[in-house]
Amino acid sequence: MEVSAELLVSAELLTSVKDHLDITWEDENTNKKLTGIIKRGMNYLDGAAGGAQDYEAENNARSLLLEYCRYVRSNAFELFQTNFLHELLTLQINEEMARYEAENTVTNL
Repeated sequence: MEVSAELLVSAELLTSVKDHLDITWEDENTNKKLTGIIKRGMNYLDGAAGGAQDYEAENNARSLLLEYCRYVRSNAFELFQTNFLHELLTLQINEEMARYEAENTVTNL
């Protein structure tokens, strides 16, 4: 599955990540670094799920993205998949179920 290389990070999402990481200051370099982490996290999670996720909504994908950012910022990415395997599998199963339902839904004409 190919994931878009041009992901956009909204100001609201960046603010949510900063809140989650207890970053209370405004700094252009910090924002740039976090934006990169967020984009890599979105790519990682989209790939794990098997499809693009909605990170603007309060959902499992957003929760995982926040945790991904926390782990990467703490230089502990190698622990992320192990510690969140259940949630990653749930994300993947939900995406696959939605795709199956979309492909197998009979519409009444």
